[in-house]
Amino acid sequence: MTIVVNEPGVDGLTEAVDALRAWQDDRTPFQLHPGDLGWAWALGAEKVAAAVRTWSADGRIVAVGYLDGPDVLRLTTAPDLRQDEALARQLLADFSDPGRGVLPPGEAGLEVPTGALLREVLLEAGWNPGAPWTPLRRDLTAPVEDSGLRIEVAGPRTAATRTAVHRSAFGSPMFTEEVWHVLAAGPVYADARCLIGYDDQDNAVAAATVWSAGPGKPGLLEPMGVHADHRGRGHGRAISVAAAAALREMGACSALVAAEGSNTGAAATYRAAGYEPSPERLDIVRPA
Repeated sequence: MTIVVNEPGVDGLTEAVDALRAWQDDRTPFQLHPGDLGWAWALGAEKVAAAVRTWSADGRIVAVGYLDGPDVLRLTTAPDLRQDEALARQLLADFSDPGRGVLPPGEAGLEVPTGALLREVLLEAGWNPGAPWTPLRRDLTAPVEDSGLRIEVAGPRTAATRTAVHRSAFGSPMFTEEVWHVLAAGPVYADARCLIGYDDQDNAVAAATVWSAGPGKPGLLEPMGVHADHRGRGHGRAISVAAAAALREMGACSALVAAEGSNTGAAATYRAAGYEPSPERLDIVRPA
C-alpha cells in the first residue's frame, strides 16, 4: 500500500469533509469532526484548505489532518486502519520531516484518535505525552429536557447578536457579523446551527454552534460561550442542553464536546448538562 500525503486545495475539501463524516462513530468519541473544519471555514475556504492535509492510498483518503495552528495537527484516520502499521509508520515519517509540508521544525503537537497504533509508534520514536483533554458525550436516545432559555437559531438578521455574545464570551474581537456570514456560507454549515439563548429579560446570554455529521452519527458542540455580563447563572449548562436538543432534532445519536484538562469549570458545566466524561486523553508532542 503506497500512502501519499496531499494538500487537497479548496477543490479537495469536500472529499476530506466527506471522509470525516463517514468516520464518525461513538466508539471513537474524540476525533477530528466535520464541524471542526466547518468552524474553521470562518477564516475562508482558502485558509482552511491551506491547513488541511490528507493521506491517500489507491485513490482512497485514509487520514485527514487539520493544522489548528502552525505547529498543532489534529489528525484522524479511517477506522479500519487505526491498527495498520504501514499507515502509522508513514505518518511518523511525514510528521518527522519538515520538508514534507506537514509540521514545521521544532516542537509540535499532535491529536491522535484513541486506540490508534500511531500513538504507540510516536512514543517509541521519542515523542512525549502532551496536554490532557476530557472528552464528554451525551446520549441522545431519549428526548432532551427543556433548557430554561428561549432558544433562537441564528440567521442573517440575528448574526450581529450571535457574534456579539461570542466576542464577549471569549474576549475575541475577530468573530464579527461579516465573519459569521463567511462561516454560514461554507458547505459544512448546511449541517449546522448557531443557537442564541435568551433569559427571561430577553437578554442574549449564551450562544453555541452545533455540527451534525449526518443521521445516526455523533454531533459536535463547538463552540459554546456565555456573555461576560451574564456568567454564574447556569446559562452555560442551559445552552449546552439546548445544543443537545438541537443535535437530536438533526438526527445525531449523541452530542460530543471536549474540554481542556485544565479547564475544570467547562467540564463541570458540560457534566451538569448531562454530558458524561470519557477517560482523559493526552495529545502527543514532538520535542524540539
